[in-house]
Amino acid sequence: MALNPRGSHPGRRQVECLAEGFRMPDHIGSVEEFYANALAVEREAAARYAELGRHMAERGDAEVSSLFLRLSLNEREHAQRLAVKSAGLELPPVKSGEHAWFEQGPPLPEAHDFVLRMMTPRFALEMALQAEQRAKAYFESVLGRLDDPELLEVAKECCADEGEHIAWVESLLETHPPAPGPEDLD
Repeated sequence: MALNPRGSHPGRRQVECLAEGFRMPDHIGSVEEFYANALAVEREAAARYAELGRHMAERGDAEVSSLFLRLSLNEREHAQRLAVKSAGLELPPVKSGEHAWFEQGPPLPEAHDFVLRMMTPRFALEMALQAEQRAKAYFESVLGRLDDPELLEVAKECCADEGEHIAWVESLLETHPPAPGPEDLD
């Protein structure tokens, strides 16, 4: 779901910029490629949620912090399950930044810190929602491309997990309305 650029939240364009150019790989043609990319998706999500959870705690938003820390733990558990299922496989390397939320290339610490400093709870939730939707779309896309019944079951589980995360984020988004924008001042 794309965010409405005419929405009232001043950070909406920044959320869209973070998502621009981000595309889940469409080259999954083997079990090994699936697991390598699925692990990268889950590990990136776990790291970003842990970071966002700490940041929201520092900002004093315990509710959003709690959600992000719960999501981080959940994503780490997903990654562990995938690592166990893929044990013994020769996983190909995943291009650096292919599943990154913030940076597509080598990160600039100053830019990363700036994004975090400017991030409101609403902005962080919108970014998390887009990341969860992308992850779910990725797992859905491989459902039609792989024939292995066991792997299809893993992809279905991943879709269900991401769907649950989407529901959690959407539920909290309802309690964090967008800030008024210029069009709301009339």
